[in-house]
Amino acid sequence: VQLQASGGGLVQDGDSLRLSCAASGRIFSSFVMGWFRQAPGKEREFLACIRWSSGSTYYADSVKGRFTISKDNTKNMVALQMDSLKPEDTAVYYCAAGPAFSGAARDYKHWGQGTLVTVSS
Repeated sequence: VQLQASGGGLVQDGDSLRLSCAASGRIFSSFVMGWFRQAPGKEREFLACIRWSSGSTYYADSVKGRFTISKDNTKNMVALQMDSLKPEDTAVYYCAAGPAFSGAARDYKHWGQGTLVTVSS
């Protein structure tokens, strides 16, 4: 499975941004697609995940209500809509795929290259 994240950029405090993750290769219907981020000097942080088959979602408390994960099976894409962005959301954002409906990075076997989001104050 190959994952390609895109959509990052420089935005201002309070702005919105939509990230996309294009998936290719052997995508199993049982897969879970997740979004993580990593800020400089910090550990990788789980944000949200979605079941490829059912669309069930799971969010980290830190982004619940501000970020929305969605999928488009016809295009093999997963998106992360981010609203009310704050400077502390600045990080490299990664999409990932794996078999477990989990917030643990170790449960995801496939990773995209990351896209940088910078939120200025």
